[in-house]
Amino acid sequence: LRVKNCNLLCSGVKIKMPKEKIDTKNLNNNLKQLSEITRWFENQEEVDVEEGLRKVKEAVSLIKISKERLKEIENEFEEIKKEIEIEDESKE
Repeated sequence: LRVKNCNLLCSGVKIKMPKEKIDTKNLNNNLKQLSEITRWFENQEEVDVEEGLRKVKEAVSLIKISKERLKEIENEFEEIKKEIEIEDESKE
């Protein structure tokens, strides 16, 4: 399976990440991928340093994107809360 690479700037370090790997809108998929990376490290008797580095870079990207998505979700909840409060105030 060949994957086109894209460059990603993360904390000032340019890293290459597969485009298809990270879904910026699906938090659950990203958390599952982070769990898979964690399991990979836990199951290694001898870690391949190159592969380990690639997985760390992937995890950093997933964490960054997941934090951004969590912030978006939080903002959406805040907007809904405000709408409900405005509706309640108008009924009084």
